Amino acid sequence: MLPQEELDRIAIVLVRARNPNNIGAVARAMHDFGFRNLRLVNDYSVPLEAARSAIDASSVLASAREFASVADAVADCTLVAGTTAVGERDLQHPLLALSKAAPKILQSLTESPEHGGSSQSQPRAALLFGSEKTGLSNDELSHCNWLLTIPMYPHPDHRHPSMNLGQAVAVCLYELVRQRELPATGRSAAPATAGDLERLTSLLEEVLEASEYNRHHPANSGPADLRRRLLRLQFDRTDTPVWMGILRQILWKLRLASPEDSPSRALPSPDAPSD
Repeated sequence: MLPQEELDRIAIVLVRARNPNNIGAVARAMHDFGFRNLRLVNDYSVPLEAARSAIDASSVLASAREFASVADAVADCTLVAGTTAVGERDLQHPLLALSKAAPKILQSLTESPEHGGSSQSQPRAALLFGSEKTGLSNDELSHCNWLLTIPMYPHPDHRHPSMNLGQAVAVCLYELVRQRELPATGRSAAPATAGDLERLTSLLEEVLEASEYNRHHPANSGPADLRRRLLRLQFDRTDTPVWMGILRQILWKLRLASPEDSPSRALPSPDAPSD
């Protein structure tokens, strides 16, 4: 069985889940399998007191954290895996069956923490689950490193099957705790967090705007598209400050060359400490 410390570093993130009973069923599954890190992303607060299906899982609901966006909910995570029933959608991410995805999630928790120390620097993973009706949007999926799916029987005369939210979470958590051994990893540096990559995405957007790349290639320069491309590069925590410095230097030179275009947005010297 996985130690509690590692279970707590796996966050279950529910995006636009509206039915309190579905959220309660998720909390019950989390409690039954030993998980406690529940995060909710919604436009408004869901009345969790109405989640009657959360039998014996009141502590999971009580400690659930609410966020305004997916970016905020996964900012401290080094791996973000989205869930999908696939269906007719055109996927732009690697897709793994749950049996292949679970070992990768567990392996991500064994990456070397930055400076080898505090619990705050330990790698964390997030499993994203979309709304009961529409799943995860393309923009929400853009925050994911890759996607996982639960294989189901393809009924020829029906729409593509999908699980109830509580069932899907329970199956995923079971597959995680079923793993007895964690694969070894050869990485020496902790992966970049989602927050690191979001800052890098924002800075890259500024560079593309200053260089007018986005005017000539708008289809390649949207934030969701940039985010997906950066995720594929698999940055670690030592990569991101270097690339932030490189992009700041480029942006500084571009704005220095044409100060009339953006006089109010001049950057400090690129030699300034990076984030």
